[in-house]
Amino acid sequence: MAQLLEIHPVDPEPRLIRQAADALQQGGVIVYPTDSTYALACHMGDKTALEKVRRIRQLGDKHNMTLMCSDLSAIATYAKVSNSAYRLLKAYTPGPYTFILAATAEVPRRLMHPKRKTIGLRIPDHPVAQALLAAVGEPILSTSLILPDDDQPLSEIYDIEDKLGKLVDLIIESGACGIEPSTVIDLVDGVPVVVRVGKGDPEPFA
Repeated sequence: MAQLLEIHPVDPEPRLIRQAADALQQGGVIVYPTDSTYALACHMGDKTALEKVRRIRQLGDKHNMTLMCSDLSAIATYAKVSNSAYRLLKAYTPGPYTFILAATAEVPRRLMHPKRKTIGLRIPDHPVAQALLAAVGEPILSTSLILPDDDQPLSEIYDIEDKLGKLVDLIIESGACGIEPSTVIDLVDGVPVVVRVGKGDPEPFA
């Protein structure tokens, strides 16, 4: 069964965050809180962990994977960002938005959309997610915790333990998370296109 860590949602305990970061760096798949929903995460360089995430979510290779980043400087490393896109990113991050951008050579090919060579990028506004990113020291691969037969993300820890306890390595319990995933904005061609409406207000990009 997955290890369960109870971490304070506002003032995360460094020792517990370190445990979760170690699990990621050792190839584990974890459940953690974000500013939109609970999410699945793994180390972005671990192929086996990525395949485990794909199996849990039943994701095809055309699903845009997301790198959860700590700040804008990390995004610039992994995506090609125009001046207009940068202004939007600066205005609306951190927050419940995922931005699809053209990937740079720093992104492993297996994480890119196979034809478009794009990657999703996100900066979360959640103390636990930010503490975890700081401890890992680089972006982590992340996807909303929406199981194949469900319309909404799992939000209750007892449900998460029941359905994923034998499939993931560690679960962070950090209070209530929402059931609206991030709003997805495609910025590849410079003009914002709303791909999915979620928690983030889509109006500024319409």
